Amino acid sequence: MRVGRIPYINCYPVYGAIDRGVVRLDATLLNGTPSELNGRVARGELDVSVVSAVEYARDSSRYVLLPDLAVSCDGPVRSVMLFSRHPAEDLGGRQVLVSRSSMTSVALLELLFENVWRCKPRFVPGDAELSDVRWFEREEHDARLVIGDAALLLGAATPGAPRYPHVYDLGLVWKQWTRLPFVFAVWVALRSTPVKEALAVHAALIESRDWGLAHLHELAAQASTTTGVAPEKCLEYLTGLDYRLSYPHLAGLTTFFGRLVERGKVPNGTLAFLPAA
Repeated sequence: MRVGRIPYINCYPVYGAIDRGVVRLDATLLNGTPSELNGRVARGELDVSVVSAVEYARDSSRYVLLPDLAVSCDGPVRSVMLFSRHPAEDLGGRQVLVSRSSMTSVALLELLFENVWRCKPRFVPGDAELSDVRWFEREEHDARLVIGDAALLLGAATPGAPRYPHVYDLGLVWKQWTRLPFVFAVWVALRSTPVKEALAVHAALIESRDWGLAHLHELAAQASTTTGVAPEKCLEYLTGLDYRLSYPHLAGLTTFFGRLVERGKVPNGTLAFLPAA
């Protein structure tokens, strides 16, 4: 079994117990950015993987969702941020750099510009997970979408920095707009993956997730070492995320998918889950 993992710290609570040998996973873990994992599972190179929510919607007939497992927020997400030199509603026609590595974050940003800020900027692909904050200052742009650990790092460096006086947390803006949680990533199995093996991976991930949620202080300390962000900020970040997939999360997910269907971004489809043994 080949299992995909995003190496950002937001996945520490799901994989932390597996990494420490507390939970056994009979599979090979393979790291990649969200877009890399999207491509690998789409090509059949992974059996189970965390993927961008949009990847599931893009080709839902090929995947089944792993129940009760996601990366979501019900308010601020803190790692999907728009850093801007102008108010968002004044970015019409201006250049906004967007991530090549997260389909979901870009799709969400487009929806927010269309429905909340009501303007149409010029989106330009960029690299949104670079850890060198100075790079962001050198690149020509009016605003940029930053995701993952780099968003936390840049957010920590932003106070007092005049070049980004306007900062928007996309999870919070979505919540204010829809009153619903937002699901950024889900875990899927290919429909061709044997159910028994997929269920074993799912059980291990759930057990590891539960351990992680009970050891967030330990994981926050690890995250601080990895990113250089203060431990208390890492703890605030991990505590603010939700790793379950409850009815409210499914309502947020289907609302997001419905908006994308209306815009012709993904085909109409249905949610299908890994069956019980």
